Amino acid sequence: MTTARNTHLIVTARLISDFGAFLNMVALATYVYLLSNSAMSVGIFLASRVGGGIFASLIGTRFYRRWQGRTPLIAFDLLRATLLGLLLITPASQQAWLLPVIAFGLGLGNSMFAIGLNSQLPRLIEPAQLLKANAWITSASSAAMVGGSLVSGLLVAAFGFETVFALNAFTYLLAALLIVPLRFEKTDINQQPERGEWVALRQGLRSAPVVAAMLAVTMADTLGSAAHNVGFPIISKLLTPQAASTTLGLALAVWACGKLLGARIASGLKGSENSHLERRFFFGVALMSCGFILMFQQHSLYGLLLFALPAGLGDGVSEVSLMSRLQREPEALRLPIFSVLTLLQMTGFGIGMLIAAPFYTWWAPGAVVMLFHGIPLGTLCVVRLLAFKRGRVARNSPTPVP
Repeated sequence: MTTARNTHLIVTARLISDFGAFLNMVALATYVYLLSNSAMSVGIFLASRVGGGIFASLIGTRFYRRWQGRTPLIAFDLLRATLLGLLLITPASQQAWLLPVIAFGLGLGNSMFAIGLNSQLPRLIEPAQLLKANAWITSASSAAMVGGSLVSGLLVAAFGFETVFALNAFTYLLAALLIVPLRFEKTDINQQPERGEWVALRQGLRSAPVVAAMLAVTMADTLGSAAHNVGFPIISKLLTPQAASTTLGLALAVWACGKLLGARIASGLKGSENSHLERRFFFGVALMSCGFILMFQQHSLYGLLLFALPAGLGDGVSEVSLMSRLQREPEALRLPIFSVLTLLQMTGFGIGMLIAAPFYTWWAPGAVVMLFHGIPLGTLCVVRLLAFKRGRVARNSPTPVP
């Protein structure tokens, strides 16, 4: 297995692909609002995008059981490029009905690409190098987020939306070309479990309660993520009314730098056993939630940026640890786990944004973020309490006589 070569190709493809995803996320949302002059249209567009991700999580397991390797990954890159190309050939007067379809397709393509790559990464990278590979992928994604989010507005202002959409389509074509040389190890995961995918998944999670707990904490964490994403523009405007967009960009940049640093730290820590990865994941989530809570309590730009760094650090550590731990599950269980992970993240984020938004009309941003980031912290406490009780029962149980 040419691990080094595959790693370089994957990290570069992920960097370019995620840059394109963040580029169109900002540009398309702005384009929809300018085209329709309606916040409802923007909401429908974003909901369609999340809906595509949810649909992908429901079909991902069955799809990748049947079609494996690099071909599906290339196909989803080409799908995203084609959808953006439609905006270049369709008259603006006819795009109102097309944009939700494009949003759904982009959400589907983004999630299917992520499910396929994350679940098949152990077939591309040697087990001993998986942790470092995940760290580089997370670092690339963080850099892409900063670049795509900040550059999008500048490109639109300088060259217009059509040029940005053309550049965006090109990024997906380039990412597809980088996937072509990848070499996958042969596997036999196309066999369906005898009792069904979801039954097999439930049985697998019962035998791995810590993995089930990590998925539960991830679900709770998406609610907190939804709350701070809704709150970012609000607190930016409160702190710097004349330069809200600049403040938002700085906060995202510092957070993403922290995430990149956290990913590098996670890859360099000693100990790569499952228990080490699990503890680092829980620690990372706690650090991230505490960082965001403190971040939204600040009354100055410097305070906001100061606590954006540990929030990003925790996010980087938790993401690398989670990916590396889930990829160590058996081949047959790994694919449905990543499908469920995507489902939890998409539904939790979508529902979280709908639930959190009204709270900002009633409470201060700091109180809202404290409430919603308190959910993953509370879930962590419950998980640790249950683990403590299970350990105490195991210690007190009588030792069987041989």
